[in-house]
Amino acid sequence: MNKTLIFFACVFTLGLSSCKIYSFKDTSIPAEVKSIHIGYIENRAPLVNPQLAPQLNDALRQKINNQASRLSQVQTSDADYDVTGWVSGYNYTTSGISDQKASSNRLAVTVHIIFKNHLDPTGKKVAPADFETDVTRNFDFSASITITDAEAQLIPTVVSNMTDEIFNKLFSNW
Repeated sequence: MNKTLIFFACVFTLGLSSCKIYSFKDTSIPAEVKSIHIGYIENRAPLVNPQLAPQLNDALRQKINNQASRLSQVQTSDADYDVTGWVSGYNYTTSGISDQKASSNRLAVTVHIIFKNHLDPTGKKVAPADFETDVTRNFDFSASITITDAEAQLIPTVVSNMTDEIFNKLFSNW
């Protein structure tokens, strides 16, 4: 039984290594892809939190460096993969009412991402194909705290969640 398990593990490992796709923590990056350009994600939302864009940019670059480490990050847009975007939405709404007054509020954050595959824009040989998408997440908080206090509490979570969502759109085909 133990030898059979070892045999299948070896066959599985050899099978993965022969398919020319680099995989690490649910990411898949074709072996042909060597470089990536991450353009500065600026804040173009009508309501701007000045901390969001710089922190989001740093977190995304760090996540790509840590989880797609074989890709060299370059400063020019002629890299194999080119990622640009902007914060397009950042707004508050009431999400819950109790006794005819707000009991919870919601911060909605949207980032528009543009992905260009300079090796194969159609994605037929080197996936994925060029795409544009919006990544939106909602973050609820108590209506009893001020928006300023809510932002101070939520920004680390917003940055972490949005970074994960963007990374998954780029490399996990979710």
